[in-house]
Amino acid sequence: MALQVELVSASRKVWEGEASQVSARSIEGDLGVLPGHQPMLCVLAEGEIRINAGGWKSATVDGGFLSVDHDRVTIVAESVDASGMGS
Repeated sequence: MALQVELVSASRKVWEGEASQVSARSIEGDLGVLPGHQPMLCVLAEGEIRINAGGWKSATVDGGFLSVDHDRVTIVAESVDASGMGS
């Protein structure tokens, strides 16, 4: 079982794919998402998003939100520095 992850900025889709884990920092603290996670919606703090997709990929966001529903994770931010995402 895998997560379907989509990371988007205001201007473009930054990354989309399958992952085994997503880590982020919300305004209430750090969180981790694994397959089977309960549905949730949280406001993100400025910081790093880490996605384990056969190896860790990272991006820095300026805030935004993260939603989880039926193993689908959507991360939306105004701006995303995706220099740590690789190819």
